[in-house]
Amino acid sequence: MAELALFVSAFLAATILPFSSEATFLLALENKMSVLNAMIFASSGNVLAIMVNYFIGYFLYEKTKTKLLSSKIGTKSYGWGHRYGYFALLFSWLPIIGDPLTLVAGLVRLEFVWFVMIAGSLRVLRYYFLTELL
Repeated sequence: MAELALFVSAFLAATILPFSSEATFLLALENKMSVLNAMIFASSGNVLAIMVNYFIGYFLYEKTKTKLLSSKIGTKSYGWGHRYGYFALLFSWLPIIGDPLTLVAGLVRLEFVWFVMIAGSLRVLRYYFLTELL
């Protein structure tokens, strides 16, 4: 049951909802959940959620592209997304800005495999570094 709670917490934390999975992760470890189980459930929930974010952005592409390109700032932002998209993913593990970046990755249609490799591995590393703090 604790594993499911950790999974759901990590999933919700990777959406645009203001939610933190780090506290739940650390609480699970303090309550004697094995590090391996905590890493698996937190990481899988978090990575699954960023994949959902990506596909939401991906499917919003047609609806938002025309509106985005109708303004000067929108056109510039769209260009930046294409130019710096993979580099921007290096910040996708950060609170507040990270989750919207995963949505924008889908919107600008970054390659899904590279998206998961970069953003997903950073999400897993974040939990790993939390285990090192204990």
